[in-house]
Amino acid sequence: MHDETGYQPLRPQAKGLGEFLAPVAGFGVTFASMFKPAVTEDYPRKKVAPQRRYHGRHQLNRYADGLEKCIGCELCAWACPADAIYVEGASNADLPENADAPQGALAADSPEGAHISPGERYGRVYQINYLRCIFCGLCIEACPTRALTMSNDYELAGNSREGMIYEKQDLLAPLSEGMLAAPHPMAEGTTDTDYYRGDVLGATQAQVDWVRERRPDDETLAAAEAVAAGKQAGPASRQHELRPDAGPGEAEKAAGAAAVGSVHSPEAAGAGATAPVVRAATPGTAEPGGDAGRGVR
Repeated sequence: MHDETGYQPLRPQAKGLGEFLAPVAGFGVTFASMFKPAVTEDYPRKKVAPQRRYHGRHQLNRYADGLEKCIGCELCAWACPADAIYVEGASNADLPENADAPQGALAADSPEGAHISPGERYGRVYQINYLRCIFCGLCIEACPTRALTMSNDYELAGNSREGMIYEKQDLLAPLSEGMLAAPHPMAEGTTDTDYYRGDVLGATQAQVDWVRERRPDDETLAAAEAVAAGKQAGPASRQHELRPDAGPGEAEKAAGAAAVGSVHSPEAAGAGATAPVVRAATPGTAEPGGDAGRGVR
């Protein structure tokens, strides 16, 4: 069939009744789907966890004795292609708890004095702007102490631009039961390398005594002392969980920030299990409580 312009359709043209119903034929797919069960996720009424390697919200991790892994080196900020991370490091020697220490007494590898993280420095300021973050994971690869990992938390909506800039208290992993709240000294007889290798498995009695002398009302003392005495298994690593319905935006973020510093029981505690608090350093030893998936530790 040709028209006056010489156009010849490639598909056969409907005739008769088919030609009459052609304008509404596209609604056939709609009508055929109206009576089928829905296959979409019932979110947020039903929350489904994504795959373990999903790149979601970042998390700043801790060592088993409660010290933070972040040393404020800023390598994650340098590696970020979107310039979404801002870090300021500070010296452990400048902490108020170390005001009475002699000048130069707190060397980089000295376990004495108060520490936020092992070694000389810690991350004083840590910010991630989730309006810029592209969740590429390059910051995770750049971190030398595995302080920064990515969780499976995908609920990152907010009501304001300011609320989408997450501070350190929003990103820091909560204390697991058995961890001792910082600041406190490093485990006696250890260096920062022992921490990096995963040789510190929990708080020691000397650390507990140091905190009890200065913060007798600290809520983490009892559980940490039980770990130090071998009456309780070492702390389990924690990861972010999908948050319950507590309102959108700032309400959920405030609830997460309020949980930082509190003690939570691990999902599965080894009843009656005991483990040494500090083990002998072995090069290449995997981190206790670790996981093969990069985003869950």
